Amino acid sequence: MYFSSRKLRRCQFLQVLATCFIVSFMLMWVQDDNDIVNHIKSYSYRYLINSYGFVNSSLTVMREKSDGSRNFKYLINNKDKCQEDEVLLLLFVKTSPENRRRRDAIRYTWGNEDSIRSQYAVNIKVMFALGVDKDPIKRSLQQKQLDMENKVHHDLVQQDFLDTFHNLTLKFLLQFGWVNNYCRNAKFIMTADDDIFVHTPNLISYLKDMDLMGVRDFWIGRVHRGAPPIRNKQSKYYVPYEMYPWGSYPDYTAGAAYVVSQDVAAKVYEASQTLNTSLYIDDVFMGICANKMGIVPQYHLFFSGEGKAPYHQCIYNRMITSHGHVDDLHYLWKQATDPKVKDLTSGFWGHAYCKLVNIILLCRIRYLDTYSCSAAWS
Repeated sequence: MYFSSRKLRRCQFLQVLATCFIVSFMLMWVQDDNDIVNHIKSYSYRYLINSYGFVNSSLTVMREKSDGSRNFKYLINNKDKCQEDEVLLLLFVKTSPENRRRRDAIRYTWGNEDSIRSQYAVNIKVMFALGVDKDPIKRSLQQKQLDMENKVHHDLVQQDFLDTFHNLTLKFLLQFGWVNNYCRNAKFIMTADDDIFVHTPNLISYLKDMDLMGVRDFWIGRVHRGAPPIRNKQSKYYVPYEMYPWGSYPDYTAGAAYVVSQDVAAKVYEASQTLNTSLYIDDVFMGICANKMGIVPQYHLFFSGEGKAPYHQCIYNRMITSHGHVDDLHYLWKQATDPKVKDLTSGFWGHAYCKLVNIILLCRIRYLDTYSCSAAWS
């Protein structure tokens, strides 16, 4: 007992010492605003941001003082979508009213519920989250078209907020609120942009394994660690000090695509009800919600960055997501799900061949924001 207490005091002393060092380190650059210094400073902040609750406390609002962003009316809802079946994955696609062509491409490729059910014996549900156009004239015409689209596909969820970049957090609240109210039986929830390619078979295989393990506090994607707020007013990601005064965001996953377990979705929704929603960068807001509930993101090597993943069978074999696909979605789906991919990449020689190919494709001197070099060695 004496040894354990002594060891505990030593750990507490080291934690205090590390905190003091980091605070003093940050104060040296308190007036500096260039990009390099901001990134260095953000990594100094990262320990504090992820370890203590002062960020959450500063962004917490009383429920009765809510800004009203949680009270938008449903214009289209399919609240019975999840009620009949056990759902392995609910996949929410963030889209805009005018992006009908993208939605159709997803419905007939990686988001085809019937095809997935027949081939892989699991139920997935694909829903599209959207708001309304800011132009009243276009909005009226689009609404009629969206109503007709939904009568055919029964997969739209729409509220009456303006569908703009600065309302992405409202779209986040729409998704997690809908999950909490209408789809609590989904074991996993994914949110993705409508220009993302999802290798559904690979993802399903992975999530089946996670389900068998009974995972909890599960949150995977492409993790941003120690990311600083952008203070450049010319950037669309600009965040003023008044909105977020700290030098680093909590760790979070890129909003292009990430997956959480049902328990995480419930916790994040709970946290979102008491946090200030004026921070319009939705993936950062997700990170703040998760941080408040003590949930840590896990980096998955095959969630891509901003760039498209290389077109190659050895990449398809492990791919989960790839970013920036609109016109080539049908082509990529056909190529990536071809049964020959497994044949070419299996066995000793297949693994050896793909290891070499992936090193060549991913470990380039010129950095391409797709998969990291470490993915080639995994």
